[in-house]
Amino acid sequence: MFRLGCAVLVVAGASIATGGLAPSAGLEPDGAPARGDDGPGVPAPIVWPAPTLGAGPFAIQSAEERHLTVTVIARGLEQPWSMAFLPNGDMLVTERSGNLRLIHAGRLMPGAVQGVPLVRAHALQGLMDVALHPRFAANHWVYLTYHKPIGDADGAVALARGVWSDDRLVDVHEIFDSAAIGTEASRVTFGRDGMVYLTVSAPGAVPQGGRAQDPADYAGKVLRLTEDGAVPPDNPFVHRAGYKPAIFTMGHRNGHALQVNPETGELWETEQGPNGGDELNVLKPGRNYGWPRVSYGHQYFGPLISEHPWKKGFEDPALFWMPSIGVTGMTFYTGARFPHWARNLFVGGLREGEVPRSGQLQRVVFNEHWQEIRRESLLRELHQRIRDVREGPDGYLYVLTAENNGALLRIEPASQ
Repeated sequence: MFRLGCAVLVVAGASIATGGLAPSAGLEPDGAPARGDDGPGVPAPIVWPAPTLGAGPFAIQSAEERHLTVTVIARGLEQPWSMAFLPNGDMLVTERSGNLRLIHAGRLMPGAVQGVPLVRAHALQGLMDVALHPRFAANHWVYLTYHKPIGDADGAVALARGVWSDDRLVDVHEIFDSAAIGTEASRVTFGRDGMVYLTVSAPGAVPQGGRAQDPADYAGKVLRLTEDGAVPPDNPFVHRAGYKPAIFTMGHRNGHALQVNPETGELWETEQGPNGGDELNVLKPGRNYGWPRVSYGHQYFGPLISEHPWKKGFEDPALFWMPSIGVTGMTFYTGARFPHWARNLFVGGLREGEVPRSGQLQRVVFNEHWQEIRRESLLRELHQRIRDVREGPDGYLYVLTAENNGALLRIEPASQ
């Protein structure tokens, strides 16, 4: 899932193209491999760009919340990746190209938010996640995950913290450097224990994906840090020789969502498999989730990743997708706007079975024990790749499309 393009550095929200091309030239749609990345005979990805998103609003239907309206709140975002809601109702949206954008009073503000650290935006690297500290009202701390430049040819996942002040970030500084180069997605969230949890992907190719099993490498791991980016003394491997001390769990491929189950307090993580084998994992400290030793997926040119999808000593996924939908962001629904969606999980998808124009938002229904009952596919009629989904403070669902001309959508009951 790696493609070549020009490199782009972003300083304080201003893009600098180092390869002589426009900044967007270095950003590639993910969800399909480039030829040769995962072994001989890998077919070239199908080139069929998403259609232009119409003006909307769009009328859609769901099995249980029958009549819905999808409204375009903002468009013109460059590969938007994540969003966070400020207490005053404004929104922060990250663009993978390296910009942080502000949506104020339901309108995308021109220009980028100032104060973003130096970002390497190249291929599938760039500015990733944004999260507010649980005590944001008191400290105004904003956390960003991104790829910091390493020399001229790569980037490593890093975590920065800044203070939100007058529509900009100030006092921004790096608080953790994974030193894990050659990686893709990264997400950040806060656990109920007040700790910061951070995903660092492993390279998607095999055997390079074996880095996820290397305890001396942060690639393919979920990390646990203090709010200041330090290593907590009770981490599962902090005193174990040969292990990086911030590791919370290992054996992950490409973690695209990290959320706390609001009912159980457990950390749930989605990760993209290769050609099949997308996973949803419930994280337990010190456990190994198997990549690439075990997987339900295939390599892009056909063979199975592993002869057996499970083995003793590795954790099974709570859910998996065959074929892959290119799982991305997720959210638990806890609001009152959609009473029939209570406790449902919403998961974004870029493309199903390596077929373009099949992006979707999946709704997963569980019983009282968090065992899956059914899944429903939504938004397929828009033919857009879906990057992230979050429940807003107003109880509506907000969705980001993963396009170079990306959009922020709002899902609400049609009656309103």
